[in-house]
Amino acid sequence: MTSKTLTARQLLPAPAPKTAPSRDLVSTRDLSSEEAGVLLSLTAMLKAKPEDFRTALSGKQMAMFFEKPSLRTRLTFEAGMAGLGGTTFFIDQTHERLNARESLSDIAHNVERWVDAVVMRTYEQSSIEGMAEHACIPVINALSGTEHPCQALADYFTLQERFGDLKDVQLAYVGDGNNVANSLLLTCALLGSSIRVATPQGYGPDADMLLAAQAIAQQTGARIDVMVNPREAVDGADAVYTDQWTSMGWEKEASQRIPKFAPYQVNKKLMACAAPHALFLHCLPAHRGEEVTDEIIDSPQSVVFDQAENRMHIQKAILVWLLGGGIGRFWVRSAHV
Repeated sequence: MTSKTLTARQLLPAPAPKTAPSRDLVSTRDLSSEEAGVLLSLTAMLKAKPEDFRTALSGKQMAMFFEKPSLRTRLTFEAGMAGLGGTTFFIDQTHERLNARESLSDIAHNVERWVDAVVMRTYEQSSIEGMAEHACIPVINALSGTEHPCQALADYFTLQERFGDLKDVQLAYVGDGNNVANSLLLTCALLGSSIRVATPQGYGPDADMLLAAQAIAQQTGARIDVMVNPREAVDGADAVYTDQWTSMGWEKEASQRIPKFAPYQVNKKLMACAAPHALFLHCLPAHRGEEVTDEIIDSPQSVVFDQAENRMHIQKAILVWLLGGGIGRFWVRSAHV
């Protein structure tokens, strides 16, 4: 009997075809109302007992593409993934846009073969949407010029820690109708809470985002009001939120924005319009002396560093939800019980 030499093709089975991931978090609109509430519950579990989740994502790998500089976003994702037993790779795109050398499609089809998830911080929302369209692994929006879903979820988790039932919380946002404002509107709507947004004329939230939030609010009972007068927005509020008047990429507009936004500065006088127990929120970094004064951001009312910490906890919950498989789904179900 003669021996037969097997080729590599005969020895190895054909590779399984790639299939699309079950979910992404490209936009807050990717969540249902129930899922948003479940993520907050799961976040509370992760924060209270991090030791129970040390190996939740053991062996999982995450790539982060950042076109914008970052302190909180990068460290909270890296620390969060490490705390779950996973590994992170950081790709600095601050000197070159992500698709400058090759198409998003080609990048996506490469990256999906190497890692289990992609986290993106970009100028254009379309870059994140393009990666999610082509990659067969979960894609997470860590910030775009249009949305900041992880931040808004962390903010509402912070409010939940302090006040309990979010349906009883009135949040006031004053300043620029930017990506943070857009995501706060959507998250408020999903959670059935209440928000008033006050911006200078012509600087309001994205019209499509506002319409989407209002449509969700009709189903959840959320209250959404958009106005120009900052004192009207802050009147009796449980929490007052602001952000930089000039976001990254719009620095050339700073000089013309400052006079228009000056009445929206969160100072002692404006904060006095809120409820006596009101909290102050800011996603950071803050331009002290512009959108907020030192006496407010450094006051006992300020929870800005609680927000920053909670970014890590909410992002851990998102990673478990998207990458935990059967275990992740079990924990999500448990969190909702």
